[in-house]
Amino acid sequence: MNIVPTNVLYNSYLLRQNLILLNHVYPFLNIQVVGNSVLGKPIYVVKLGNGPNKVFYSGSIHANEWITSVLLMKFIENYCDAYLSDGSLYGYSVRNLFNSNSIYIMPMVNPDGVDLVNGYINENSTSYRNAVTISSRFPNIPFPSGWKANINGVDLKIYQPFCEVI
Repeated sequence: MNIVPTNVLYNSYLLRQNLILLNHVYPFLNIQVVGNSVLGKPIYVVKLGNGPNKVFYSGSIHANEWITSVLLMKFIENYCDAYLSDGSLYGYSVRNLFNSNSIYIMPMVNPDGVDLVNGYINENSTSYRNAVTISSRFPNIPFPSGWKANINGVDLKIYQPFCEVI
């Protein structure tokens, strides 16, 4: 099966369509909406497996990291294919993984940002103008490709003192 495209700019609408189709083809998927973005877009979590060991993966925390959403969605698709065919991924039996682990995947933490950097937010919208205003305070970060702020005006620079540089 080839549901998740890897040759296009991803966005929140395509994510939703992929999740709907994946859930149709693989009804054992557990897909939930755990919240909404500032612009009201759903934030999804996909659960793979029923085991006691729990693992969490997330993608697209920063808008310009949108490719991580594609990576996680393709992993979900490959995992489901292997589960149905009693196959393996990277040398591990997916049936064994499914029964011993619960993998939680939030493929797009920041759908507003992903849509912004990939051109899916109207340039005449208030949201876009807010993002432009924030970005003007950081002239060394290209807009929108280097976008690292919340679309409602919360600047991620305020969190910097809590981050340790490695």
